Amino acid sequence: MGRKCSLEPPDSGESRMEEVQLVYAIVQTGGKQYKVREGDTIRVEKLPAEEGAEVTLDEVLMVVGDETKIGKPLITGASVTARVQRNAKARKIIVFKYKAKKNYRKKTGHRQPFTELVIEKINA
Repeated sequence: MGRKCSLEPPDSGESRMEEVQLVYAIVQTGGKQYKVREGDTIRVEKLPAEEGAEVTLDEVLMVVGDETKIGKPLITGASVTARVQRNAKARKIIVFKYKAKKNYRKKTGHRQPFTELVIEKINA
């Protein structure tokens, strides 16, 4: 006893969904790529900037907004403006090396430094 399913729009004539404009960019920094929107907070590899300083990310690969721009590989003239929220270190990663029956054990730790950015503006 299945239900009747219709793929046609409702009979009201008008769609109730409002058109929402997505504006985001794909930027590259520290050898990694990030999808960012205005107001987002991202963690990137450590940048040489003080807390509260303004940083411009020039390596923009793609911008989606009123029109989509795709770089080959970068978009000339496009940038993303961000503010440094903090510089810190991530949680400690334990690296433990071990060889069976040889009495070899080596324990080291690592804390990766990072910069936390708040995206302020996408300039396309």
